[in-house]
Amino acid sequence: MNIFEKLYTVIILFAVVIGISLGQVEGIRTNAEIAITPLLVAMLYVTFLQIPIAEIKKAFKNIKFTYTAVIINFVWTPLFAWLLAMVFLGDHPALYIGFIMLMVTPCTDWYLIFTGIAKGNVALSTAILPLNLLLQVILLPIYLLIFGGTTGVIELAFLVESIFLILFIPLVLAVLTNVLLRHKPQVRENLISNLSMLPILFLSLAIVAMFASQGQLLLAHLELIWLITIPILLFFIVNLYVSQKVGQLMKFSNPARTSLSLTTLARNSPIALAIAMTAFPDQPLISLTLVICPLLELPILAIITQVLLFISKN
Repeated sequence: MNIFEKLYTVIILFAVVIGISLGQVEGIRTNAEIAITPLLVAMLYVTFLQIPIAEIKKAFKNIKFTYTAVIINFVWTPLFAWLLAMVFLGDHPALYIGFIMLMVTPCTDWYLIFTGIAKGNVALSTAILPLNLLLQVILLPIYLLIFGGTTGVIELAFLVESIFLILFIPLVLAVLTNVLLRHKPQVRENLISNLSMLPILFLSLAIVAMFASQGQLLLAHLELIWLITIPILLFFIVNLYVSQKVGQLMKFSNPARTSLSLTTLARNSPIALAIAMTAFPDQPLISLTLVICPLLELPILAIITQVLLFISKN
């Protein structure tokens, strides 16, 4: 874990403060939005470049673990997230959409760090990572239409255009880059190593730009932050219990159960936020939800790793 990953929560919070401060200058406030999309495309390109998509076949070497994780991540979790959103956020369409966007996108990066800390099976978690990425890219627009289509917030044509621009273009570029470098593994490793800190930097700058352009509106709705806290906490508590119980029923080892818990708990806020910023530019509260969530998620995951360590010793 590099210094940027360790300080992720602080960096994001700092980006919010800087963005709101810069937004007090009218010239910056009116032009900041222009920078958001290029920064997000660059962020996701570098992020996707680090994911070994070509090795997706490794996920199917342990088919039992793979289909269990896929069912929890892409069947149970979307339904559970929708239920929580209906109960707690039904009167706030923007928060409702933001919450669902986050909860249907499993993490594809630092959950491996937490898996290692909790003494899970890191190789098993790594194998399923490319599959998680591809499935969420394909299924995210479907989930949004199914669970959010009645809110009046989602415009299908604009959503498809945004997902093509923000997800598929960086994904294709990353795949092409990996293809070009497939016979030069050392060059690829050096490239990834040199670029590894850029996703957090690009995301932070995009958050600065977003809060610079929309900060005043967001500040007027800070009381809504508390509405999102309860469903987030319930999501983690219930899914920790579900993943551990399912792991026991499937007779997984302790390290495999730990991996199952973390791959079904950690969420992919950068991808969800990238889509929100571009697909819903006139709904900044969706983006606000997706900025708040990782500020809560990372401390919660740190606590969960200690809980999983305790469980594995008993």
